[in-house]
Amino acid sequence: MEDLLLKYINGNCTDEEKVTVTNWLDADPKNMKEYLALRKLNDIMIWQTDANVVSLKKSKEKTSVTRRNKYFIEALKIAAIVVLAFLVSHYFLSEDIRQNTKTNIQTLHVPAGQRAEITLGDGTKVWLNAKTTMTFPSQFSGDFREVKLDGEGFFDVATDESKPFIVNTSKYDVKVWGTKFNLMAYSSAETFETALLEGAVEVLKQGSSSGIMLKPNEQVNLKDKRMVITPIRNMDHFLWREGILSFDNATFTELVNQLELYFDLTIEVKNSRALNYHCTGKFRTKDGVEHILKVLQLENQFSYTIDDRRNKITIE
Repeated sequence: MEDLLLKYINGNCTDEEKVTVTNWLDADPKNMKEYLALRKLNDIMIWQTDANVVSLKKSKEKTSVTRRNKYFIEALKIAAIVVLAFLVSHYFLSEDIRQNTKTNIQTLHVPAGQRAEITLGDGTKVWLNAKTTMTFPSQFSGDFREVKLDGEGFFDVATDESKPFIVNTSKYDVKVWGTKFNLMAYSSAETFETALLEGAVEVLKQGSSSGIMLKPNEQVNLKDKRMVITPIRNMDHFLWREGILSFDNATFTELVNQLELYFDLTIEVKNSRALNYHCTGKFRTKDGVEHILKVLQLENQFSYTIDDRRNKITIE
């Protein structure tokens, strides 16, 4: 049926095939959802070709793959897009890529529990973390290369001294020329952090012409409404690009917030003692949240229950 739906989407059906498709769509609301999903994938391929975006990766969080996901992999291979895989079962992948044909602006949204990698028109590589949205032009023009970020991203910026690269966020802007850095700026949270691995970046208040310059292995954090520069304490944090969660003496609250982000669920902590725990360790997101909780139980006393229907974990 998928082949027939693709013919229908691309306008290549005979009259008899069109009747078959319309009858199939009317037979069950689930059929319409499948049709819309296939059409969305087809649109993604068209967008990628027009925008010359070379790669779009999504990390593999589950080994089971539905028929629709099989089509997703094969279709994106045809479009020369490398896909590593994606989360299925009750963690549904819904990556949203839209194109405004008048302004040629693209929006890429990564849902909770997912990661994505994209190469921009100038060759800059960007890794996007869960619950992140990035807006960018399909091709840069003018004196600057500007993108907008809401969430967390790792940037490997292509060098172009004549056109600085600027990342706009809801709090501060980051200006670079060619460098590697990690930026965390969720509009829904107070956290703002820029960590520089290579090159040089300048963190500016919106509308300012000068700001805070960072050197390699330095990071700047927003604390009590002030920007504070410190050495990068834990390089392992950036392993999120590879699907690894790293905690270095993190509070239990910080850990819970990260698990909610990565696994798209709600965690309620009823055990007040657990809030005093500190956690250090590395976990692969593909092992799942329950594996992480079981490891933490080895050194901390708490129990938990999972409510699959409500997508919620209660720690007691």
